[in-house]
Amino acid sequence: MVTRPMSQPLDEASEPRPARQQPRVVIITGLSGSGKSTAIRALEDMGYFCIDNLPVPLLPKVLELAQTGPSRQQWRRLAFVVDTRDHVHLDQAEAMFAQLRDEGINLQIVFLEAKEDVLVRRYSETRRRHPLSESGTVREGIQKESEHLGDMRARSDLVIDTTNHTVHTLKGLLKEHFSSEDAPPLAITILSFGFKHGLPVECDLVFDLRFLPNPHFVEELRPQTGLDEPVQHFVLGLPEAARFLALFQQMAEFILPMYEREGKSYLTIGIGCTGGKHRSVAISETIGDRLRARNWEANVRHRDIPRYTE
Repeated sequence: MVTRPMSQPLDEASEPRPARQQPRVVIITGLSGSGKSTAIRALEDMGYFCIDNLPVPLLPKVLELAQTGPSRQQWRRLAFVVDTRDHVHLDQAEAMFAQLRDEGINLQIVFLEAKEDVLVRRYSETRRRHPLSESGTVREGIQKESEHLGDMRARSDLVIDTTNHTVHTLKGLLKEHFSSEDAPPLAITILSFGFKHGLPVECDLVFDLRFLPNPHFVEELRPQTGLDEPVQHFVLGLPEAARFLALFQQMAEFILPMYEREGKSYLTIGIGCTGGKHRSVAISETIGDRLRARNWEANVRHRDIPRYTE
């Protein structure tokens, strides 16, 4: 319902002000060591705007910016970690969450926990101090925190016991609950390079094309690159190249959906030849075109081309 001051009467020519678009808000809370950092990173990979350890009094201000500020289109989904690190304001959290829900905010609370022995072991592995164990043991801090967060757990929409979860299975579970059709897809980078200039450390997968005949030894092709049509015609006309591309397509259709299922957000595929000028460039361009034709988000980058074109 739109209200206007008495000095501005509503007439037939007036148009009502559009309602604010309410963002989706996920609150991550729970026991220290239960995987809250993994959870917030998983939501960030799904396209959520995330803040870890947000003080409770700042939550309404952030939501106001999400609804009215210049970032409102990017901040349609938000996630915050609220836990015992903010021990000064944590007691205000439940009332704040109830108020936001009363205002129509789509707010969901996710509570993470794990068995006490598992939490103790995780702390011993990280050697970090428990936020509630200033003068006691980690176990005493865990017990105190569990008691302190009892009411929060009871009012949570989703309770996840991470005792037997790995990082990957926890991310997968959260993706099932909170991903949506407009979540960012798997971002694939096809990176051409030359082995003689070093192996790119950022690659997840590497393919070696040095089994293909080298255009470098064709005099008229030597000064050109894999971005030029004569080199592309030479490389892509090779029967070995056609077979490689067919096998690569089969492999991609097999593994890419499984990478997405496991929660991977970025994948870099290295395509290498001797110098990173001819074969790897032409094949990378073709792979990028074929992946995009299959509705994958694929970007092609040529690491070593500037060595030959500058």
